[in-house]
Amino acid sequence: MTSNARPADALRHDDAPPTAPTSAGMKKVGGVAGWIDDRTGAAKGIGYLMKKVFPDHWSFMLGEIAMYSMIVCMLTGVFLTFWFDPSMAHTTYQGSYVPMQGVEMSRAYASTLDISFDVKGGLLIRQIHHWSALLFIAALSVHMLRVFFTGAFRKPREINWVIGCVLSLLALLEGFAGYSLPDDLLSGTGLRAAQGFMVSAPVIGSYLSYALFGGTFPGTDIIPRLYSIHILLLPALLIGLFTVHIVLVALQKHTQYPGPGKTNDNVVGFPVMPVYAAKAGGFFFIVFGGIALISSLIQINAVWVHGPYEPNATTAGAQPDWYMLFPDGALRLLPGFLEFETFGFTWAFPVIIGALLVIPAFYGGMIAYPFIEAWITGDKREHHLLDRPRNVPTRTGLGVAAVTLYAVLTFAAANDIMAVQFGMSINDITWTLRVLTFLGPLLAFWATRRLCLSLQRHERDLVLHGRETGRIERSADGEFHEVHEPLDPYTRWTLVQHEGTPPLQLEPAVDENGVENKKGARKNKLRAKLHDFYFGGAVEPVSPAELEAAHHGHDHEQIEAAEHDKVTTR
Repeated sequence: MTSNARPADALRHDDAPPTAPTSAGMKKVGGVAGWIDDRTGAAKGIGYLMKKVFPDHWSFMLGEIAMYSMIVCMLTGVFLTFWFDPSMAHTTYQGSYVPMQGVEMSRAYASTLDISFDVKGGLLIRQIHHWSALLFIAALSVHMLRVFFTGAFRKPREINWVIGCVLSLLALLEGFAGYSLPDDLLSGTGLRAAQGFMVSAPVIGSYLSYALFGGTFPGTDIIPRLYSIHILLLPALLIGLFTVHIVLVALQKHTQYPGPGKTNDNVVGFPVMPVYAAKAGGFFFIVFGGIALISSLIQINAVWVHGPYEPNATTAGAQPDWYMLFPDGALRLLPGFLEFETFGFTWAFPVIIGALLVIPAFYGGMIAYPFIEAWITGDKREHHLLDRPRNVPTRTGLGVAAVTLYAVLTFAAANDIMAVQFGMSINDITWTLRVLTFLGPLLAFWATRRLCLSLQRHERDLVLHGRETGRIERSADGEFHEVHEPLDPYTRWTLVQHEGTPPLQLEPAVDENGVENKKGARKNKLRAKLHDFYFGGAVEPVSPAELEAAHHGHDHEQIEAAEHDKVTTR
């Protein structure tokens, strides 16, 4: 039998198989990428980012929603700048909205009506812009709550937490500047209130108002100045801080929730390319589509209903967007006797506290909290595993107390509307909310902390004794007991992985020369009290010895007592 193979083929049996030639399109892409890399050296950084691993959890999408809604808001804002006229010069409206024809108004308000009724797609873009702004602030706020309650602000992410707080504050200012631009009756009323807040500032109030408004209210400069701030200054700051925030997230290890195989030294998840990029890209269009759907079906900021702003007119029940309600509520709850005169000067403390100090106080407390907690606990380590909120009862209680205070102040901004709608006395509502301002956060803190401790005790019992099955068995001596099913190792790991109460490390009572450190002694005393408050009543996680004793039927209560004594004597 003869073979058809050529003799020379045997000499090439170790050759690599032929590969398909690179297409012309890919050669062009590679050429462009190489050209850019030769001049910028970006390939190494881009390669690092493309291989960056991100954990997969639904709560991490909250930050993405904030980022995507900000992008949508800025894109639609660019569209609106083509037709909006930021001028307070008077004109007579001759547009297509018949009820307003022949009415004198500012050019800012007239251009807003033109965008809404005469520019194709203008009303939809206006509503997308407004809804995306509201979603941006809401998503950013919920994202920050997630970061707080899971302890993602701890070292090395304190800078990112501060950046997030500043972003949230800038978002509030950007929103206020944006909804003040149309110069309708509602936004004008808000500007009038803002001008009143400014003049209440001691010493500089009247000068500040005169400089910003370009004279006495309403002046002629406030809309052009707010427009410049709204489309140039604040967006530049937001984009810059968002960029720094994303860069820090990329440079640091991403936080992840505790679970089997997840440690402080690794990240379990998907790389940016191709998995995470595809999911993030699809999620952007989901967010964009959701905003467009809401904007198409639900009307918001119908400026033609309010009419143009007139200084001698106001609207009943006028209120700002939801994110500016809490300072308005604080202003309504503060009693009038706090306003008094000394040496011919009026001190309007209800306005000073409610309108000028509440927002800085909220954000000042948020910015300072990570550093205060680190000082109390003495924890200077890096943390890449997130806390379960129930395992840090005091922090969780403080967070819920702050949210409760925010909610009470927000409801207070609608005390007049609640009185009208429910037929109640506005004085009764105001006094009830005043009491809740003090009692509400305290009750919320106590209840939340007790709930977290109860959940910890339940999980501790679950780890030691297993899950109840509902089956009753009778032993040989006639006793009845319920059969418990041990937890699987994966579930048990999540319940026992957290750390117990850390020991308190205080400064020495004397310095290196043997002299008593009185300042250090006072600081140690304060820190010890705060440490006891923060970790008081803590439920320690189940130790391996306790788990071993429980599995072998030993008296684990004695081991628990020994472990507790060991912790308290450290």
